[in-house]
Amino acid sequence: MIAENKTTEFKREYIEDIKNTIIAFANCDGGTLYIGVNDDGTACGVDNVDGTMLRVTNAIRDAVRPDVTMFVECDNDLMDEKPIVRVTVQRGTARPYYLHGKGIRPEGVFVRQGASTVPATDAAILNMIKETSGDSYEEARSLEQRLTFNKAADFFEKRKIEFGKTQMRTLHLIGDDDTYTNLAFLLSEQCTHMIKLAVFEGSKKSVFKDRRELSGSLLEQMEEAFNYIDRYNRTRAEFSGLDRLDMRDYPPEAIREALLNAIVHRDYSFSGATLISIFEDRIEFVTIGGLVKGITLDDVKLGISVLRNQHLANIFYRLRLIEAYGTGILKINECYDDYDVKPLIETTGNAFKITLPNTNFHAEEQKVSLTPKTSGSTSVTKKEERISAVLDLCRSKGSIVRSDVEMALGVSQSTAILLLRELTDDGVLIKKGKTKNLRYYANK
Repeated sequence: MIAENKTTEFKREYIEDIKNTIIAFANCDGGTLYIGVNDDGTACGVDNVDGTMLRVTNAIRDAVRPDVTMFVECDNDLMDEKPIVRVTVQRGTARPYYLHGKGIRPEGVFVRQGASTVPATDAAILNMIKETSGDSYEEARSLEQRLTFNKAADFFEKRKIEFGKTQMRTLHLIGDDDTYTNLAFLLSEQCTHMIKLAVFEGSKKSVFKDRRELSGSLLEQMEEAFNYIDRYNRTRAEFSGLDRLDMRDYPPEAIREALLNAIVHRDYSFSGATLISIFEDRIEFVTIGGLVKGITLDDVKLGISVLRNQHLANIFYRLRLIEAYGTGILKINECYDDYDVKPLIETTGNAFKITLPNTNFHAEEQKVSLTPKTSGSTSVTKKEERISAVLDLCRSKGSIVRSDVEMALGVSQSTAILLLRELTDDGVLIKKGKTKNLRYYANK
């Protein structure tokens, strides 16, 4: 006489928790369920074999996800000359299997523990997902299957791109087993990965001025984070005579690229938040996940890109949020070509950090250095050298523009503006024209 064990289960009649046992067998090493058999292994029989078989097949088709029917065989049989139903279940290839109404969580996923069917632990569920999906976070099944995509749909609609079930499969939001992937989770309103923003007083993390935590769809987080940073990206005006020149603390394009880099390239298999810290003199973007194996920091600075989240990057590319892979860091550096201060990129085994310097803050420091001091002669000498160089340039060319000063002295745009303004105010130079036609002449 056979007995109940890890791969054998008896039921006197059809009951609803039969689905749980079938799920448990499919999630473990397979097994056989006998309907019409007492707990002691003696046959009691089934009154309606065909009806019971139909209820079993309908139940697993309607209630179990992903589809497990190909691993289940339902047959009629005889035990002690009494009709029974034998349900043979093989180990599935798309584990974990779960109750559609409960989702991929302990109350919906079952395993065998000895002769009993029990809810799976969170760790067991994650191990099954990893075994099935490999190490790709994007392609693994999402633990949360009740997802909504209102924000993502709006983004796609604005760019006139279809966003139906077919497109979601093509974009890898829906997997081969017809369930949502982690990539879908990242674009859904239910996404729990966060961006934390903080504004500090001065240049140290000692006094908070403001903070914000963002969750939900990565597309919405991106939009809200950029708007938040932009509020603190002040515009400072410089005047050259009657002409006004507005300059932002940070090039908006550099902020955009640093933010997109933090979102697209972070390692979402970790639960920690992306950190954006705004100081008086800089902005820091700290992303979980170091460089992809085999890639060095020098490679990144050259524009070489090996994508950790290939499908996420593809979606951002289709939405025209990024132009091409591997260009983000190059664009950030190009934004600072006209400034003396440069972005700083740092990496560890588990983190990536981009620091954008405040151009206006450092320009003010340079302005101070141009001002003569009552003690010491270094700053005065430097200023005199620059004045002499500008005058020599004016005499040799007849007249100069701001870019001539930048090239001749090797200084940033803001520094050239400050120097020309001071020389004009002091009567050393005379300016003629406006805006693009503005030229400077030596005052003879």
